[in-house]
Amino acid sequence: MTLTSGHAAVHQALVGDRMRLPLDAVLSTSVTGRPETLAHPGLVCDVAIGQSTGATQRVRGNLFYRGLVLLRPVYIGDTLRTTTEIVGLRQNRPRPDGTATGLVALRMRTENQAGERVLDFWRCPMIPLRSADSRTGHTDRFEDIPTELDMTRVAGAVAGDWRFDRIRDQIPGAHFSDVQAGCVYEIEGRDTVTAAPELVRLSLNMAETHVDAGSNAHGRRLVYGGHTISVAAAQLTRALPNIVTIVAWRECNHTGPVFEGDILSTVLTVEAKHAVREVDAGLLDLRAVVQADRGADAGRETVLDWRLVAVMA
Repeated sequence: MTLTSGHAAVHQALVGDRMRLPLDAVLSTSVTGRPETLAHPGLVCDVAIGQSTGATQRVRGNLFYRGLVLLRPVYIGDTLRTTTEIVGLRQNRPRPDGTATGLVALRMRTENQAGERVLDFWRCPMIPLRSADSRTGHTDRFEDIPTELDMTRVAGAVAGDWRFDRIRDQIPGAHFSDVQAGCVYEIEGRDTVTAAPELVRLSLNMAETHVDAGSNAHGRRLVYGGHTISVAAAQLTRALPNIVTIVAWRECNHTGPVFEGDILSTVLTVEAKHAVREVDAGLLDLRAVVQADRGADAGRETVLDWRLVAVMA
């Protein structure tokens, strides 16, 4: 899939991206030195995940992502191709309602048109068994999937030729040196989830549960997890508007379902700071905990616990 300005515009409209460089072509060129505009990391991840869903069309839900590092920047005009490898299988215990499911550990590798690796990460969807009586014998424990990021690899993903000083010079407000570890932001601005199937189609996602209410036990369409993540990314830039980009996910756990019409709010914590000596920038360890508000009758539910690494100048 070749990323176009049309993809970027629709993605921004659907989830409210607020990251400066993908929105500002002039600033993007000034900082990156490239005439093409930087693609939003959320758009890149959504496309890569969507490209992997040929194997998970009947998914019931995605349990986790691990080891996600954006190894190099992606720009509008780049073409992304993703290879999906099944690296583990584990059958779950039968449910009281008679349905049976299993977990599938997938490793995704995404490359650009030059054959350069852009992403290399794992995710774990839950898939229904063909028959509730099946006994597959699959008992993999997924212990080979790393639970911690290689921070040397993450630091290496920060573009060394970017002019981070131009962000500090041209953009007012807090930058890396001004942000304090331990700060907690209860972000007041909330977002209502709308047009969820449109993001699914934009990103080539083939999961039936996101477009067909009859394909899951909820009787309602489940919102694609990347939609929730992208809304959280937009909300965290309300607290830290000068984030340059997101380069990694330590972990990303979907703790509850999200439905169209849910009102999402985020509490953001700055867990740690890391200076990157090789470049004129720093890394922030952030944790975004997202709740869905479904009104007085249904209450609130925590639906996402996302620990990410962002770049600031």
